[in-house]
Amino acid sequence: MGQPTPATDDGWWRSAVIYQVYVRSFADGDGDGTGDLAGVRTRLPYLAELGVDALWFNPWYRSPMKDGGYDVADYRAIDPAFGTLAEAEKLIAEARELGIRTIVDIVPNHVSDQHPWFRAALAGGPERELFHFRAGRGDHGELPPNDWTSEFGGPAWTRLPDGDWYLHLFAPEQPDLNWAHPAVRQEHEDILRFWFDRGVAGVRIDSAALLAKDPGLPDFTEGRDPHPYVDRDELHDVYRAWRAVADEYGAVFVGEVWLPDTERFARYLRPDELHTAFNFSFMTCPWDAARLRRSIDDTLAEHAPVGAPATWVLCNHDVTRTVTRYGRADTGFDFATKAFGTPTDLALGTRRARAAALLSLALPGAVYVYQGEELGLPEADIPLDRIEDPMHARSGGTDPGRDGCRVPLPWAADEPHAGFGGEPWLPQPDGWAAYAADRQAEDPGSVLSLYRAAVRLRPEFGDGPLTWLPAPDGVLAFARAGALCVVNLAGTPVGLPAHSAMLLASGPLDAAGRLPADTAVWLRS
Repeated sequence: MGQPTPATDDGWWRSAVIYQVYVRSFADGDGDGTGDLAGVRTRLPYLAELGVDALWFNPWYRSPMKDGGYDVADYRAIDPAFGTLAEAEKLIAEARELGIRTIVDIVPNHVSDQHPWFRAALAGGPERELFHFRAGRGDHGELPPNDWTSEFGGPAWTRLPDGDWYLHLFAPEQPDLNWAHPAVRQEHEDILRFWFDRGVAGVRIDSAALLAKDPGLPDFTEGRDPHPYVDRDELHDVYRAWRAVADEYGAVFVGEVWLPDTERFARYLRPDELHTAFNFSFMTCPWDAARLRRSIDDTLAEHAPVGAPATWVLCNHDVTRTVTRYGRADTGFDFATKAFGTPTDLALGTRRARAAALLSLALPGAVYVYQGEELGLPEADIPLDRIEDPMHARSGGTDPGRDGCRVPLPWAADEPHAGFGGEPWLPQPDGWAAYAADRQAEDPGSVLSLYRAAVRLRPEFGDGPLTWLPAPDGVLAFARAGALCVVNLAGTPVGLPAHSAMLLASGPLDAAGRLPADTAVWLRS
């Protein structure tokens, strides 16, 4: 077991660059086609050279993998496809020796239907109280207990042979826990301690606003206040208790909190609750200067009252990759269908993604980088017979699912399967090797080289606030400490503000020294 994290907090998380590892697709160490902890360990030098401060791991626990590991059967065991608990402990320790902390993913809303609690509940044991079992409606109980729908489509209830129904806000293989039961709360506090004792520096909380349910489980009514299962007040007591545990270890939380109400959102970031929460407004914003500036301003404003740092992210394991999103003329993003109006121009998308990388890394707060973004990977088209994401099947095939951003990474251009390992669990597209890390590492103009340089130079912006500078329409320009960031989203080149040196540019300036469209630059003031 690794040494527990000391009960101190130096605030590293306030400005950290955190790299998201989707283990199944990162690197395959044993050649079976599935990414694993052995593969991650071999790539730690690459991550250290990238300069990241921490790694966030999507769930690596024992799981039937009905939802990419977000159906957890045992929180204290590593899934055999990824390795062992001993390997996880070695990985945490080896990363820490390189100055890289570890953040693990906790999924408190639900467990796998293979979890011991749920199996005992199905057998009629008292564990039924740990979930939401109800009799059905209708003359013979043939209708679900209420009209709630699953996040993955279809009803949020499944009927058992004994006639009762159980609640699952996600897939049927992911029964929701009853957070009104003290045993559920105690178990999760024990899980936190289990991983903090192994040197984990933080926890990302999946679906953080969904845990608490109205005990009456009423039908959903648009505009109902309070909502029957989103952002209920009793949830804050849960996170206050979690914060007390984390403070013993100097550990931190980042919550997946999707809320349109900024005041309600900020409540999760009060000093005795979560340290940070993901900022989805920036990630889903189209490539439009006015809307991006509004998103940045709103984000900073909603965090200011509670003194919490903002987080910035361009992509994650649930979202169409940045190059593909920004390469479409209509860059508005519909989470329900992942649909866009026009085909992708990868050259355009890459230019914009490079500029967006410099924009996000210049902003005050923490930045999350999803694996492969530093390689400029586009979204991959997955053959219909190879799609594994349950969102595709549950939607009746109307949603393409999230597998397109989860294709295994290309590491070595001249090796089989682009150096990933064995034949990947998801197919790599033709031409994937052209994005390989080894080839990009030798190219000073590559996306990887840009990210490495940006992470290294990011301290030039210091820890201070952001000040907007006068700029033409379609241009974002701001100063922080001794550095300036200028991003040209207009259609024509623009001149640069006064500066003493150019630190980094996402693309070359034109012959007149102007900043071309879809290009960003960092300047020393």
